[in-house]
Amino acid sequence: MKRNRKVKILATLGPASQDEAMIRKLHEAGADLFRINMSHASHDVMRTLIQRIRNVEAACGRPIGILADLQGPKLRVGKFANTTVELKPGQTFTLDSNEAPGDEHRVYLPHPEILEAVKVGHRLLIDDGKLHLRAEKCDGKTIVCTVVSGTKISDRKGVSLPDTILATGVLTDKDRADLDAVLATNDVDWVALSFIQRPEDLAEVRKIARGRVGLMSKIEKPQAIERIDEIIELSDALMVARGDLGVEMPLEAVPGIQKQLIRACRREGKPVVVATQMLESMISAPVPTRAEVSDVATAVFEGADAIMLSAESASGQYPVEAVATMASIAHTVELDPHYPGIIYAQRPQPEATGADAISLAARQIAETLKLTAIVCYTSSGNTGLRASRERPEVPILALSPVIQTARRLSVVWGLHCVVSEEPTDLDDMVNRACRIVVSEEFGKPGDRVIISAGVPLGTPGATNMLRIAYIGPDGLSGV
Repeated sequence: MKRNRKVKILATLGPASQDEAMIRKLHEAGADLFRINMSHASHDVMRTLIQRIRNVEAACGRPIGILADLQGPKLRVGKFANTTVELKPGQTFTLDSNEAPGDEHRVYLPHPEILEAVKVGHRLLIDDGKLHLRAEKCDGKTIVCTVVSGTKISDRKGVSLPDTILATGVLTDKDRADLDAVLATNDVDWVALSFIQRPEDLAEVRKIARGRVGLMSKIEKPQAIERIDEIIELSDALMVARGDLGVEMPLEAVPGIQKQLIRACRREGKPVVVATQMLESMISAPVPTRAEVSDVATAVFEGADAIMLSAESASGQYPVEAVATMASIAHTVELDPHYPGIIYAQRPQPEATGADAISLAARQIAETLKLTAIVCYTSSGNTGLRASRERPEVPILALSPVIQTARRLSVVWGLHCVVSEEPTDLDDMVNRACRIVVSEEFGKPGDRVIISAGVPLGTPGATNMLRIAYIGPDGLSGV
């Protein structure tokens, strides 16, 4: 199944899209990989969804990636005697360790780590920022606050801490159980980590995962922005999770942060996903707003690897239409005459490695000679990532003998992944590449392609060779 665009689409599965027929429709409409939200999916539901995705993959003959999104710590206040209380700006309100039901003066906060970490002057945002509190007195057991804005608070509302770094890690007991269940399937390609604050948060997960899944850090806290270079270095990919990011930071700052994160990931050759409310109105409407179309287009113009649908495909009334709309927007943007120039202007300088030099040369040769495609052999996936980092105008076919690699690369910009046996020698390498370019409908006999690989063949991370080849008259070999 050949896509007519280079940016990838990540679709979330849920009540509206969990049967196999619907998953196939979403894939045919344009979804390249699927997200399972562990906040809502039990382990049995997760395993069922994985099996259905793999059935669709087998039927369509194209690698499909699976992302399991861990819930992360959910910080909430306790309950109130009357469910809801009214507050006034300027009044005092206390969060404490007393489990008694709350009133208009105080409420239980069942998170001792927050009580210990918050300092005077720190902000506490309740219910997605609808209530803004400022800490005035802190003793490790109570936080006496002033109400800055907002007029009410009710049972179990969420707490956001834009100024506070918590001493605890990002994995809750539920997350550890979910991660164990995900790894036990041996069939999930990416794990997304919620509420990353610092690079140390990744250490525990890396130790548990041991390379069996790619780690995608969700950036949704200002503390993560402050140490973003270290977090990117330790992550396999990033997600710009604009929902919570827009709660903990000024909304007007989010577009600039999105641009900053995309460019930082492109510099490092790490995939980056833009997520949250991209086509929000399509949860209940068959067409998006003009503003949503512009939002999706902006992410594509910036060179994001993937764009994500959340409730639009998980619980909305028009999941297939949402995927098809996103695919259509992306395709149209990539045909825009300004698109190549914008992508070129944002292209990072290559790193001083052989693999980067080879990838740069492959792009320059392909564009100068107007070749049909770049074909890269990649076992670990690194060669594919470097080829994508260059953002070439011509298609990239990533051939891998490892199906897990092909699935993991399904989130990466511009890569058309094919599972293929390792070539036996250089002639087989050329013939196989040309044959796949034709069979996947990227070229025809007489076209020229450029092939990158490592010699000796099959050596991970040893990209050191380029070969230009003509596709033979039979479409089955190269010269």
